[in-house]
Amino acid sequence: MKKVLYILAELSDRDFSWLITAGKRLHIPVGTTLIEEGKPINAVYIILNGTFSVSTEAMGGDEIARVSSGEILGEISFVDSRPPTATVRGLENSIVWSISRSQLSAKLLQDANFASHFYHAIAMFLADRLRGTVSRLGYNKIDKDDPNPDDDKDLNPDFLRSLEIAQYRLDWMVHRLNDIG
Repeated sequence: MKKVLYILAELSDRDFSWLITAGKRLHIPVGTTLIEEGKPINAVYIILNGTFSVSTEAMGGDEIARVSSGEILGEISFVDSRPPTATVRGLENSIVWSISRSQLSAKLLQDANFASHFYHAIAMFLADRLRGTVSRLGYNKIDKDDPNPDDDKDLNPDFLRSLEIAQYRLDWMVHRLNDIG
């Protein structure tokens, strides 16, 4: 599931416009470390194009996940103000949308509606991630033969109603920002 859809589904058109004007596009060359485990970061990133490897020292530096277009990076460190628990490296030339911590923090303090929607979206996708982790750890019976274990079949029905506009916003963002540069 593309995590950014949770946020885009929650935001108003005005908030979405702010997100576009507040951020900046970064080109990340293959092999570049975007986020380093244990080192503070000053932004939240939305992957517009490309693929990244996520690894952690707790797993001996082995890759624990791959993330691509539509995923958000750095959201946990943004929420709890602690250094990241994983390293994120570009597996190919990639493009991310970067929103600085200071701009996002200021927006959240100044705009209660935006803050409510933003934090609700983060809570929803972190809850979704936790449910998936619990399932993979065997607390819930999962079908090991399911070719799409992370598909949308178990998503919150309230979120599913907003999914279409969120997908439209993500597609618009990717196409519009790719046309700019």
